[in-house]
Amino acid sequence: MDFFMRINTVVNDFVWGPPMLFLLVGVGIYFTIRTKFFSITKLGYVLRSTLLKMFSKEDKGEGEVTAFQAVSTALAATVGTGNIAGVATAIASGGPGAVFWMWLAALFGMTTKFAEVVLAVKYRRKTEDGRFIGGPMLYIEEGLGWKWLAVLFALFGSLAAFGIGNMVQSNSVAIALNTSFNVNPWITGIALAVLTGLVIIGGIKRIGAFTEKLVPFMAAIYIIGGLFIIFANISSVPTAFKVIFKNAFTGTAAVGGFTGATVARAIRYGVARGVFTNEAGLGSAPIAHAAATTDHPVRQGLWGIFEVFVDTIVMCTITALPIVMTGLWTTGMSGPELTASAFDASIPGGRYIVTIGLTLFAFSTILGWEYYGERCLEYLVGPKSIMIYRIVYIPFVVIGAIGGLEALWHLADTLNGLMAIPNLIGLAGLSGIVLKLIKEFFETKYVEEKVKVKSKTLLDK
Repeated sequence: MDFFMRINTVVNDFVWGPPMLFLLVGVGIYFTIRTKFFSITKLGYVLRSTLLKMFSKEDKGEGEVTAFQAVSTALAATVGTGNIAGVATAIASGGPGAVFWMWLAALFGMTTKFAEVVLAVKYRRKTEDGRFIGGPMLYIEEGLGWKWLAVLFALFGSLAAFGIGNMVQSNSVAIALNTSFNVNPWITGIALAVLTGLVIIGGIKRIGAFTEKLVPFMAAIYIIGGLFIIFANISSVPTAFKVIFKNAFTGTAAVGGFTGATVARAIRYGVARGVFTNEAGLGSAPIAHAAATTDHPVRQGLWGIFEVFVDTIVMCTITALPIVMTGLWTTGMSGPELTASAFDASIPGGRYIVTIGLTLFAFSTILGWEYYGERCLEYLVGPKSIMIYRIVYIPFVVIGAIGGLEALWHLADTLNGLMAIPNLIGLAGLSGIVLKLIKEFFETKYVEEKVKVKSKTLLDK
């Protein structure tokens, strides 16, 4: 076992190391340039088409769930412990400058996620029982014709879900609830397992219906709590931004319990945590988006941009600012302990915002990743495997909560990183299709929308 784990460590160091991070961001830069910075220049249109239509039921086209239910499922899986623990770890290891590089990685990641979603909808399949399935395994097979590479992605995804999307999340919840409220990890694990079973047993329709209520609720709690802390210390905000931007290009000297960090270290940890939190390039979220009701792949792709924007630009910043403003990043603390201490130092009981946020974020991730895993297994062995996967998935929630099978966590973390390789090959190989679909959308659907808006304005007058 020790030999096996040593091999896994070597592979893990590669898939989550500088070369892979460079590749992930590089693909984002490539798509951003090829699309003429579309995700940035059209951000206003993106937010009008997503944020302002979150609860609209006017979805046109085919699909299994609404566009917002699809993105809610994706956000449920994406917004997790990384938004609280990951951001704190990045700052504790790379200094405040890591936050800037996290933002920059997210700007390019928005275009990567957009491309993934567009391809997932373009190459999705409708099953005999009316379900819509898609994701990297299908656009790699259908678009590139490389079945073997699609199989590798699906294999990695079906197994990775048990670690990064399941046991790691339930363990984080168990630790947080035990620390804040002295809840026994067994009780946490069993409660999470029961709730997970009640939701996932109904498939994507029940997961989507549940997450479209859970995601706005959990995001609102954390964002409102975080903003309250930020506005309560508003005078410190300009200084915090100044520290972030300055340290992004100068590094951070040793201070207090902080050992100091170079610019390279800030870049590495900022980019790594940014990619980890929004999962742009890993190929997981497109699996959920493929089930969306939409009249064009690009329209759903706009929700992919929105997803990264909310996850990293909004949620991670809400975590980062209190940590930098309070100066607690210099104490040597890291992970959720650092975030909780920063919130607590800002307002009485602030750590409970972190605990509640962590619990909801992690639970939602468990739901979203179960769906990813079952779709990957269905691709490999067929629809009869779906219920078996759900039944097997549930006990691992309890195992993770009590800290069992930790070696499997590390293996799953490696498999999660390996998912990116087939996906990035698929994205690069099909970039021409993405550009063609963007051109098609803005020459037809976009023009139609502008004409309708202009007509409505004239009628109102």
